[in-house]
Amino acid sequence: MSRIFISGSSTGLGLMAGQLLSEQGHQVVLHARNPSRAKETAQALPAAEAVVVGNLDTIAGACSVAEQVNALGRFDAVIHNAAVGYRESYQLTKDGLPHVFAINTLSAYILTALIERPKRLVYLSSGMHHHVDANLDDILWKKRRWNGADAYAESKLHDTILSFAIARRWPDVFSNALEPGWVPTKMGGPGAPDDMNQAHRTQAWLAAGNDSAVDVSGQYFYHLAPMAANPQAQDPILQDSLLATCQRISGISLPV
Repeated sequence: MSRIFISGSSTGLGLMAGQLLSEQGHQVVLHARNPSRAKETAQALPAAEAVVVGNLDTIAGACSVAEQVNALGRFDAVIHNAAVGYRESYQLTKDGLPHVFAINTLSAYILTALIERPKRLVYLSSGMHHHVDANLDDILWKKRRWNGADAYAESKLHDTILSFAIARRWPDVFSNALEPGWVPTKMGGPGAPDDMNQAHRTQAWLAAGNDSAVDVSGQYFYHLAPMAANPQAQDPILQDSLLATCQRISGISLPV
């Protein structure tokens, strides 16, 4: 049995992964952004050990979530699932950051840095990450006209870069990224064409699989099989630059 925390798991793929892992006999802790959603989440998966509450759109909120997770004890795996989608308008958080960046990129970094190091880290990316640049020189969209789809795609590239950076920095951890496919969740929209039955399986497998295929790090997956990520994700200079940028913005250092 593994013990797994899943961020952004009140609905959609995060909740589906939690339900699958629970059915497989694993211990699951979920996450919702407010008490109302937490209550609904607990009702959706009564077998969950706990539901952590906190909004990841602020640095303080992400820190609070990490603190709550650590208070529950050590986890075998963390699935970084929390995200907002590709149709978002330009919104600034209380910290003055574009909320897509704050939730999709920065909170994943903060949770990685602050949650006690697990054996496995799993980061959800997107097929859209293949077609953009990291744009670390304008990660906060101060120079460009806002484009929600591009901002989302860039954030998913950042998550992949983060996954590979952790794989290089922390050789004792299996750190991998995946794309679940474009599926008809609330985020994906009703017209999404991919297989909903497959969309949550890879992250559950990477978090708690018991075969040698998951004992890898710095890899990218789609539907239980490895595939090539955007080549920028493999660039150690970009990896270090993203880590340094997230550290500067958040004030939180990644442990050695």
